[in-house]
Amino acid sequence: MSAMTMTQKLLAYAAGKDSVKAGELIMAKLDMVLGNDITTPVAINAFKSAKFNKVFDKSKVSLVMDHFAPNKDIKAATQSQQCRHFAQEFDIKHYYDVGNMGVEHALLPEQGIVTIGDVVIGADSHTCTYGALGAFSTGVGSTDMAVGMASGKAWFKVPSALKFNLSGKLKPYVSGKDVILRIIGLIGVDGALYKSMEFSGSGLKNLSIDDRLCIANMAIEAGAKNGIFEVDDVTIAYAKGRSNREFRIFSADENAEYERVFDIDLGAIEHTVAFPHLPENARTKEQWGEIKIDQVVIGSCTNGRFSDMEAAAKILAGKKIAKNTRCIVIPATQNIYLECIAKGHLKTFIEAGCVVSTPTCGPCLGGHMGILAAGEKCVSTTNRNFVGRMGHTTSEVYLASPEVAAASAIAGILAAPEDVMGVRN
Repeated sequence: MSAMTMTQKLLAYAAGKDSVKAGELIMAKLDMVLGNDITTPVAINAFKSAKFNKVFDKSKVSLVMDHFAPNKDIKAATQSQQCRHFAQEFDIKHYYDVGNMGVEHALLPEQGIVTIGDVVIGADSHTCTYGALGAFSTGVGSTDMAVGMASGKAWFKVPSALKFNLSGKLKPYVSGKDVILRIIGLIGVDGALYKSMEFSGSGLKNLSIDDRLCIANMAIEAGAKNGIFEVDDVTIAYAKGRSNREFRIFSADENAEYERVFDIDLGAIEHTVAFPHLPENARTKEQWGEIKIDQVVIGSCTNGRFSDMEAAAKILAGKKIAKNTRCIVIPATQNIYLECIAKGHLKTFIEAGCVVSTPTCGPCLGGHMGILAAGEKCVSTTNRNFVGRMGHTTSEVYLASPEVAAASAIAGILAAPEDVMGVRN
């Protein structure tokens, strides 16, 4: 039997095989099939066209209304209505809409809908987020989603792997977002094309689950098939009590084959921002220059979790958003929103001059809740900064951590937390 990586072991199990190797085509059983308000209608149409008349397991399909929710226009409302009717027709257990909604990739781990060792497909490219829990999760097209809902299975080509050996500990005000931007800057947006990005090493224990969720979320920005973290005590502590399903833990063989191994010293990571118009355009503070900004967005499936809200609130406390700068804060789920209320963070945000939104993907994809006009510049904790991603094709998006985003909102220019921590404006 050949040695296998984490992903290869997990896929072998799901395919009912003793072993698999890179490049092999397999049919694997699925633990969860995910769709949102944009991709699910296309999947429903394919489902109906194929004359499927049932879902394989009503508890293993998740439909989350998050991209244009609350609905921004008639078309968005019609799409959500189609999803709502499908969920009612097939008694989908995990259906989330206005009132109990959340940004899908924050909501599913929080609710224990996905857990350690799962195989998950989602009609959204950032489904790779769940690799933070030692799961295999990847984005697929809406047709694959339709077949997955009906059969509980999907075809995969087993990916080869890159290994990221993490050591050390992050500096204050540096987080998982800086780590993944540094890595993407190192290997490029196609540096992990159809590969598994596998994270392990002595530094793993110093990364919170939220750091890991952020890093796994952006594996797709390096072209990866999936990102996956070795399961440790941090993973198990997070997963316990969220899911009543038995965990499946897969560890890489010592002699597993990797195309490349990268040694990453977390202590050497600096504040990192991806300049327009690619996530690989990563620059540290000495390379920023003075970039005047018009808008800041703190939220999304990448950085909308409570620790992200808390990090931003600590920097914004007692300060004001710069004149002529807008700051939009979006807690990623209702539970996170409630926790922000309980801890006083919403008060901090509003007193600073921010607007706080209900959970939504909104501005990340140029959907609503913060579209950019011609020439405007935005510092955002989201995951993509392609041309026109958040609005007009001449607008610019600078990808950053919540810490840098909050500091930039105060300064009115791209700034690090240390630049504003003593400021009272």
